[in-house]
Amino acid sequence: MLDEKKKRLIKSLRSQGYVSSERVIEAFLQIPRENFVPDEFKPFSYSDTPLRIGNDQTISAPHMVGMMLEMLELSGGEKILEIGAGSGYHASMAAHAIGEHGHVYTIEYIEELSKIAIANIKSIGLDNRITVINADGSKGLEEHAPYDRIMVACGAPKVPQPLIDQLKDEGIMVIPIGSGYYQDLVRLVKKDGKVTEESKGGCAFVPMRGEHGV
Repeated sequence: MLDEKKKRLIKSLRSQGYVSSERVIEAFLQIPRENFVPDEFKPFSYSDTPLRIGNDQTISAPHMVGMMLEMLELSGGEKILEIGAGSGYHASMAAHAIGEHGHVYTIEYIEELSKIAIANIKSIGLDNRITVINADGSKGLEEHAPYDRIMVACGAPKVPQPLIDQLKDEGIMVIPIGSGYYQDLVRLVKKDGKVTEESKGGCAFVPMRGEHGV
């Protein structure tokens, strides 16, 4: 039943233009979203909607996950930093898309959620490609910088300077910018030390926590 719902979801996302690359489509096919949601929401795993995962947090709607991954222009082997691990789904999608030679470092502010993410990621066998860290993600993760790509799954009042500093030259960052629960999804490209920004439309994420958050 869930497999059929998954196929219908992917067909819908493709027809609406949210996803197009084979890497992202294959990630949708292979990563079981039902492993990343609480039991009561498993029947809705392939509905294109956010779902509650506890601690006043959500797992993003599939179309948003697909959009953000497409904006990162993944070609394989990248080192990615994610801010806001949640239950681990977005990091798992990214890890599958970049392949076995890439790595995802994902930071979760809420300790309980970081433990859930670790367990969920281990359950699908991607714990060797994803490192989950319980910390203040607004400060990035200096020890493994610079990163080819940075994806932020929480709304920030502005782009935290540490994330800009930790993005590799010619790297790409996707981040929701705005106050409250509604933001603009912004794609940043860093080149020769300068950053250009492009708005990709409205979105709704939980607020970023920590020193550079709300």
